[in-house]
Amino acid sequence: MTNERYETGLGIRREVLGDRYVDNALRNVDAFNDDFQRLVTEYCWGASWGRDGLSRRQRSLNVLCLLAALNRPHEFEIHFRGALRNGCTVDELRETLIQIAIYAGIPAGVEAFRIGRKVLAEAAAEPAE
Repeated sequence: MTNERYETGLGIRREVLGDRYVDNALRNVDAFNDDFQRLVTEYCWGASWGRDGLSRRQRSLNVLCLLAALNRPHEFEIHFRGALRNGCTVDELRETLIQIAIYAGIPAGVEAFRIGRKVLAEAAAEPAE
């Protein structure tokens, strides 16, 4: 089951975060972080994101709420991009960020909107595939 869960997780991780991000993460694997990268792929992406019950869009919105509340801006930015890849609309993202501001605090909302605007601007500037 472990290898199957890892492969499932790797596929989902690539679909959500993109090949470039995942390839870079895997390229930076060494003896120190190898087990950790395997754990992230197998459990975060395979065992959690690989479950039925929530759409990827809903999982993306949930993760954004959690990362904002935990003050993890680097991961928030990565997952904001992933939310766009998962089909979250700008309206859904805006409403989620407003929820964040109300429940996690205005500073968390300010940071979430700052990052969201940056990612949206970058996405608008990227050539269409």
